[in-house]
Amino acid sequence: MRAARLMKVFVTGPIPAEGRAALAQAADCEVEQWDSDDPIPRKDLERGVAGAHGLLCRLTDHVDKKLLDAAGANLKVISTLSVGLDHLALDEIQKRGIRVGYTPDVLTDATAELAVSLLLTTCRRLPEAIEEVKNGGWTSWNPLWMCGYGLSQSTVGIVGLGRIGQAIARRLKPFGVQRFLYTGRQPRPQEAAEFQAEFVSTLQLAAESDFIVVACSLTPATRGLCNKDFFQKMKNTAVFVNISRGDVVNQEDLYQALASGQIAAAGLDVTTPEPLPTNHPLLTLKNCVILPHIGSATYKTRNTMSLLAANNLLAGLRGEPMPSELKL
Repeated sequence: MRAARLMKVFVTGPIPAEGRAALAQAADCEVEQWDSDDPIPRKDLERGVAGAHGLLCRLTDHVDKKLLDAAGANLKVISTLSVGLDHLALDEIQKRGIRVGYTPDVLTDATAELAVSLLLTTCRRLPEAIEEVKNGGWTSWNPLWMCGYGLSQSTVGIVGLGRIGQAIARRLKPFGVQRFLYTGRQPRPQEAAEFQAEFVSTLQLAAESDFIVVACSLTPATRGLCNKDFFQKMKNTAVFVNISRGDVVNQEDLYQALASGQIAAAGLDVTTPEPLPTNHPLLTLKNCVILPHIGSATYKTRNTMSLLAANNLLAGLRGEPMPSELKL
């Protein structure tokens, strides 16, 4: 009789130990998990979620109407191991009264650290310099060889002054940045006060910034925001960094801007698609540094994310307040 009362939970792939342990200890749940680190094939995802009361998914899992139909009426909670929500059909989820948990805040510091690391790596041309050491290009000292751009006395533009955008500015300020600009849906004077950041239009930010960091959410308004017009406004000495979502950037326009010298360099932790094909034109450019979406990839952060995702799921299934619930 007890087995019949267990709530079915489907997990779309292995998760770090702390979250896994929380699920294993849930006596009221029967947990099924896809055991490969590779993204679960769609047919297996649809089969696995059928009849489930709870779904713990990743940002690579597209939860759309078809998947929700495959899940059926039992599905009450979706918990995503991410802060981003663009993989979830939120309108459809809301219609069905399904609760959604996500993992904000806990990855802010790790992502901000990565953003600063990527910015410094790109503006000081570190991958190029490392390659020169390896291939024998380092022959003697030359005053202009391997020169890049420094942050001192610079203007930094941040697209999206949310939690992560603020954490990035907080870390860049000690480098001697002279001026911070930001853009977004609306001014955020309280958050901007710490950095004396100025709210400007997107194109003004592009025109006046020496370094640009994109840290906004992917929405219909931000999709393709950084396009040909944006890059044409940028200085030819400017460095562009994206740690938000690949679709915020028109990658063809970015390639042209980099290849033509319209902008100096770019650093990307996110691309479209992911993973980026190894023959993609951006990978042929020396002035483009691309990372495999590792913004939150510290052991501590990923474990904390997994525990929060598990606790969100379990609280939702039990009709309790979630630690981090998206208000739909």
